[in-house]
Amino acid sequence: MSLDDDADDVGQGGPPLPPEDRLWRHPSELARHGIPGGTVAPPHHRPARPTAVTAALIAGLAGAALTTGVIAVTGSLSPRVIERQVVEKVAVTPVVSSPMLRGERGVVGVAERLSPAIVRLDVDTTRGEATGSGVLFRDDGLLLTSAHVVAGASAISVLFADGRRLDGHLVGFDLPTDVALVDVEGTGFAVAVLGTAEHLEVGAPTIAIGSPLGLDGGPSVTTGVISALDRRIDTVEGEPLHGMIQTDAPVAPGSSGGALVDASGAVIGIMTAVAAEPGGRFGFATPIDLAHRVADQLLSAGEITHGWLGVEGADLTTEEAKALSIAGGARVRRILPGSPAAAFGLAVDDVITEVDDVPIRSISNLIVQLRLRDPGNDVVIGYWRAGRHASITVRLTKRP
Repeated sequence: MSLDDDADDVGQGGPPLPPEDRLWRHPSELARHGIPGGTVAPPHHRPARPTAVTAALIAGLAGAALTTGVIAVTGSLSPRVIERQVVEKVAVTPVVSSPMLRGERGVVGVAERLSPAIVRLDVDTTRGEATGSGVLFRDDGLLLTSAHVVAGASAISVLFADGRRLDGHLVGFDLPTDVALVDVEGTGFAVAVLGTAEHLEVGAPTIAIGSPLGLDGGPSVTTGVISALDRRIDTVEGEPLHGMIQTDAPVAPGSSGGALVDASGAVIGIMTAVAAEPGGRFGFATPIDLAHRVADQLLSAGEITHGWLGVEGADLTTEEAKALSIAGGARVRRILPGSPAAAFGLAVDDVITEVDDVPIRSISNLIVQLRLRDPGNDVVIGYWRAGRHASITVRLTKRP
């Protein structure tokens, strides 16, 4: 019995297929196509699948191209040779629920992962010595801290959890948000994972990690919950802080500049102040989204330029909100001359309830949303006037 492996084989009986339907040529047929009889023309066929080595080379080139693309987008390309990439970790999931913190091991695990990225700052200023905390967020030594800790610093010493002490350089600071950026020379530092303060809920568990009172022995860890959002607090410098996260996690002096984290260990805020309130002491933190934006601007431009609308206002009262059937808003009390609000038609007693479809529940909420935008940005302001809702597009400017 014969085996027929290929039903298309030629020369198995019957006339051969026409030359154009075959992968081979008889020498007598080549001359008709202008090819010498001793040369065989390569057949036309689909390219072969790449071998494993070829595939690996292609994948490597694709990875290199992707890496270069990322560097180009982030503005890190230059005529100089790029020696390494900067590592910055950002959480890709939202705040996790409280079961992650149940039991001692949950808190211990978060503290163990985050503590290497928490440092102590010993600062010499024109006002004397100060102590605070900092959060490393890039492995090339950039860290976030509180502006009031390092403003006017003549020298900054950075103490790491492993006992190393290095000099720090003040890149810049912004008192209206109480955020500062400090650079430590070196590479390969442990970094914290940055989360987001969006969609936080009152009652969600939190962990505060900092270096209180300049004590040795590494960072201190306390636990609590988010007790309020969008708080306004007054500072000794006279510049109120807006949109702050409030927590009942005990925070001692010296922890300013430390990290407020969610149950997964992602940073949701930079601790900024401790204030006495009726019923107890609360800690406050600048939302990490705003703090990160300030750091990016300080790094790229050396200064901060927040978007400015030019209104002064107050929170809508509960009764006023019920009358309009809304959850809250910011009532305009004053329009500053020459401001975008004046130029584009906002008026006293307007109640602002949205900025680019983001709900506005308070005047602090409004200020934070404006600070997240740059001068020159066009924003859509939703507002109530005389019982009717309307919207207007306003171009923000730099605060004079």
